[in-house]
Amino acid sequence: MRLMGLDPGLRITGWGIIDIDGNRMTHVADGCVKTDAKLSLAERLNQLYEGIELVIKRFGPIEAAVEETFVNKNPNSTLKLGQARGVVMLMPARAGLSVSEYTPNQVKKTVVGTGHAAKEQVQMMVKTLLPTAKIESADAADALAVAICHAQHRNTPDKWGSLR
Repeated sequence: MRLMGLDPGLRITGWGIIDIDGNRMTHVADGCVKTDAKLSLAERLNQLYEGIELVIKRFGPIEAAVEETFVNKNPNSTLKLGQARGVVMLMPARAGLSVSEYTPNQVKKTVVGTGHAAKEQVQMMVKTLLPTAKIESADAADALAVAICHAQHRNTPDKWGSLR
C-alpha cells in the first residue's frame, strides 16, 4: 500500500511517499513543492496544488496524511499557512485519496518516542526507519515522518472499535 505524507508550508511544502507491507516500510520518493514569493497568494496556492497533483499522478498513493498547522505568533503568517494547508489537504481529497491529520507532537512521538523531539532527532529516525532514503531536505524528512506516523496509526480507530 502506498502512502503520502505532507508537511504544508506556503514557501515550501515537503512530501514523502512510502510503501507499507504489513510492518515493513519502504521509501519510494520525497521532495518539496516550492512557491515563488514574487507571485500573488492565489498564484502561490495554485503552484502548491499543481505540484502536489504532479506527485500524486507520478507515484499513485492511495492515502495521504497531513501535519496539522503550528500556530505562529504572527496572525498573518498563521492565516497564510492555514490557506496553504487547505490546498495541501484539498488536492489529495480531489484525487480520491483519504486524508488524515496528525499533530506535530503525534508525529514526533510516533517516530522518535517523544512528542518534544528536536528536528534533528526526527530526521535521524526517519533515516533509520527508511535506510534507502536520500532525503532532499528537512521539509521532505518531516513529510516522510508524517507518512510513517500514518502507517503506524491508520488502522487504530478500526482496532479500537473491534475491541468494543
